[in-house]
Amino acid sequence: MRPEQYVKPSTSPRVIVAAVIITAGRVLACERSAPPEAAGRWEFPGGKVEPGETEQAALARECAEELGVRVAVGDRVGPDVPLAHGRAVLRVYAVELLDGDVPEALEHRSMRWLTVDQLDSVPWLPADVPIVAELPRLL
Repeated sequence: MRPEQYVKPSTSPRVIVAAVIITAGRVLACERSAPPEAAGRWEFPGGKVEPGETEQAALARECAEELGVRVAVGDRVGPDVPLAHGRAVLRVYAVELLDGDVPEALEHRSMRWLTVDQLDSVPWLPADVPIVAELPRLL
């Protein structure tokens, strides 16, 4: 019988990616429908990077799942944002919609295209606030 082998848990934080989609001087914001503590708050679409997946591939997959769109992932926007007491990190990328794709709220309660003057018109999730602060230079 082989002895049990224990794998030390990874000490690197889980990576969550999100998309800043800008079209015609407006950025896409999505309203969460769940979980209850986040419902009604606004975020940039995205999700977890799965094992063996690049951040860019994860973001393209998440945009397809959440919005029904194909995207080209560009440069990073803003700093890493620590989440879950350091157990995760949010990394945000500028994303371009491909071939005239139009986002649909497949997993969100609603969506809005916000101008720079409207960025404060929705209650953002705390993790997205540092990214919102970067947007005026991009819009």
